[in-house]
Amino acid sequence: MTDTASKKDLLKKVMPHSDILTQCIHCGLCLAVCPTYDITKSERSSPRGRIRLIKELAEGRSEISDTFVQEMNFCLDCQACETACPAGVKYGQMVEAARDYITEANADTSLKQTIKRFFLNRILAVAPILAVFSFFMAFYRTSGLQWLVRKTSILKLIPGNLSQVESLSPEFSFFASKYEEVENASGLAKGEKMAFHTGCLMKHAFGKINDDTVGLLTANGYDVLIPKNQVCCGSLHAHNGEGSKALDLAKKNIDNFAGKDYRFLISNSAGCGAFMKEYGHLLENDPEYREKALKFSQKVKDITELLAEIDFENQCKPLEAEITYHDACHLCHTQKITQQPRQVLKRIPGINYTELEDSTWCCGSAGIYNVMEYDSAMKFLDKKLKNIGSTGARIVITGNPGCIGQIKGGIERVGETTEVLHPVELIMRAYKKG
Repeated sequence: MTDTASKKDLLKKVMPHSDILTQCIHCGLCLAVCPTYDITKSERSSPRGRIRLIKELAEGRSEISDTFVQEMNFCLDCQACETACPAGVKYGQMVEAARDYITEANADTSLKQTIKRFFLNRILAVAPILAVFSFFMAFYRTSGLQWLVRKTSILKLIPGNLSQVESLSPEFSFFASKYEEVENASGLAKGEKMAFHTGCLMKHAFGKINDDTVGLLTANGYDVLIPKNQVCCGSLHAHNGEGSKALDLAKKNIDNFAGKDYRFLISNSAGCGAFMKEYGHLLENDPEYREKALKFSQKVKDITELLAEIDFENQCKPLEAEITYHDACHLCHTQKITQQPRQVLKRIPGINYTELEDSTWCCGSAGIYNVMEYDSAMKFLDKKLKNIGSTGARIVITGNPGCIGQIKGGIERVGETTEVLHPVELIMRAYKKG
């Protein structure tokens, strides 16, 4: 992009309002909680350093550069800085806008970036193709092909770190197709209906968690609405420079849930729930979707928010389990949900809970960050694994699929047997015990 007018038009279209760009007071409180600054001690790899880069670009005082692209990609977008910030800086909006600019300006043409865009837009966002992709990935894991590939170390012959990235592939347990659009309560009916967002990777790679979520809701007396045509929430697209596709997916979800009667829309994925709660903000300037998006977002609720409000433990049998809890970034920093998961876990009979040191420190998953920035992600994971080991817990609980896969992969890599579960999996285990 060489035309000056085109650059200005794109900056005006993509970048946040100047009120957001000028919020940072450069106090430095974000430095202590920023994982990338922690490992580099470089100012430009801190939130306030990146804000300076973004602001200079937005104001036309600098050109997009390799350094700019590298720093925007190096950021985890964990938003721990937003929790620490006394000025209420909307850092996530800024870094995601910067990534949109990089995409629309075609400033990153690397092979890795091309593969990422293909996965996000041609696989993840297209439900039938994602289903086929997931089927082949499941076949790869269960047919013995994965064992053969790892045994022969054939992937190490390919340049890059493909063999390491391959180790992050999830188990691909599918969400059962047996469900009706409305699943009736199996327990004492409350006369209330909860909608459920099945997700994209949640539906295909973490299907057991979805099964347990529906089972837990119906067991507690709720009818569950599961619209058939719902799509990916768009969070991975929004966080990775594909803002236009994210808005397209958001509109499709709003349309698919519109006109249906339900009290809350339940999410069991921290990233999905956080992004769906932002639909109202993202579409506030869209006259067609503004009111529908706001209504949609106001009904989104994380499963642990609901569980904290009901007497779910009445059906639990004692588990006698040693557990700890890892805060998923988009649950604690974006949705500000920290106490409810802990309250829920401690109400399960027989649980011995130990608090995890630096529980809100990112594990390095961060959507697809662990694939795109593998080496850095493993550094963050090593710190997390060390703290988990110090608790003596045999089960780690967390509310996001990316965190589950990342921590589980790390535990397997070091030869430990600690389980990694979603809260609903642990509760359903207590329900089924005996």
